[in-house]
Amino acid sequence: AYNSVLDNGAQMILGTVTTAPCLAVSAQAFEDRVFMLTPSASSADVTAGKDNAFQVCFTDPGQGVAAADMIAAKGMGTKIGIIYNNADVYSTGIYQAFAARCAELNLEIVATTTFPSDDNADFSVQIAECKDNGADLVFLPIYYTPASLILAQAKAVNYAPVFFGGDGMDGILALEGFDKTLAEGLMLLTPFAASSPDEKTQSFVKAYVALAGEEPNQFAADAYDGVYALYTAAQNAGINGETAPEDACELLIEQFATLQVSGLTGELAWATTGEVTKVPTVYVIENGIYAKVD
Repeated sequence: AYNSVLDNGAQMILGTVTTAPCLAVSAQAFEDRVFMLTPSASSADVTAGKDNAFQVCFTDPGQGVAAADMIAAKGMGTKIGIIYNNADVYSTGIYQAFAARCAELNLEIVATTTFPSDDNADFSVQIAECKDNGADLVFLPIYYTPASLILAQAKAVNYAPVFFGGDGMDGILALEGFDKTLAEGLMLLTPFAASSPDEKTQSFVKAYVALAGEEPNQFAADAYDGVYALYTAAQNAGINGETAPEDACELLIEQFATLQVSGLTGELAWATTGEVTKVPTVYVIENGIYAKVD
């Protein structure tokens, strides 16, 4: 797929969506000197040691730290349980940073449980460990599909802590067959909410729904911001259809060092290490929509 993209005349890459394939693509792009901007591959390893790889999304460690800070600042829980996917670099990366930050903030973690893949269907052991240890907040640095099962199975055993997830939780309300009432009170860290009333967001949501037939989540918004970041940087650098990919790469690296974009997911700027700078936002699901937590 990577070679096919370049063979068709691509000068730069917007991708990939998740961390595992992005690690392979970013390594090859670095070797070939092709600039890449990933919308949602959040591992710090994606950009580490690669001057041509940049991210639109928060890094995994950044999410873990921000989540712990919010929990401490708002007093959301006194005993914390964690359920994460130990076979997934996204989930593991957030968990590790979260646990380390909790230790710094003297937040008590009473249960840390894992599962082997996003295809896992039975979470009874993990839920029981959190419940039996008195966790009144359960941190879920995982994607929304396994999270939907955890919410349903927790309700079945009358366990109702505060559930708190990262940006991988975004999209749970659109999951086919999911009972949205199970997500009532669910908190998540995400840079975008389709319910936000600002004009820019609502214009994007209207256009997206007209094309896709469903509301966009943060993955769509990150990709949208990525397109316009590349467009702005290419315009500023004078890149055109005749610019060689390796030349475009060097020009874009220079541009992203000072680039600022007012996007759907915030006010974006980039460090030379490839990490994006933007303000994390926490939302709680109330009556089937996202409500911002101030």
